[in-house]
Amino acid sequence: MIEIREERPSDLDAVRRINEMAFEQGHEAAIVDKLRKSCKEYCSFVAVNQDTVIGHILFTPVTLDGSRVKGMGLAPMAVLPSYQNQGIGSLLVRQGLQHLQQSGSPFVIVLGHPEYYPRFGFEQASHYKLESQWNDVPDEAFMVVIFDRDVLPEEGGIARYRREFDDAM
Repeated sequence: MIEIREERPSDLDAVRRINEMAFEQGHEAAIVDKLRKSCKEYCSFVAVNQDTVIGHILFTPVTLDGSRVKGMGLAPMAVLPSYQNQGIGSLLVRQGLQHLQQSGSPFVIVLGHPEYYPRFGFEQASHYKLESQWNDVPDEAFMVVIFDRDVLPEEGGIARYRREFDDAM
């Protein structure tokens, strides 16, 4: 039985290993480590199978240029290769989104696979006049799920992840 729970200090080495194994470049593991040190407002969950951490998801604050609106950005999400394609990533995403909605986050953005994230309610961010801070991001890959539409500026804006993500882009 897979358990999804908040990350604990004892999970840090396992989370690093998961991100190193799931992503070829290895940037994600370093970014997660940097974010833990520099960001107090992050939200991190792990998937556990029989006391072994097998998956991880991280949400960190994002801002919209020209407004005081803050939301969260989903990145990265990783599952050990031997456990991929078993619905563990979906469990992590659903738990994270549910937690953030209950916590009052008005929206969550993701830069990801357009075939995967819409099942969780993500839509193209451009439908809400939201743009990625990175110019080379395909429109269909930059998505948002909105929990409180009234908070978003009608004119949209440029969504900015934390500076630590610039290293991977």
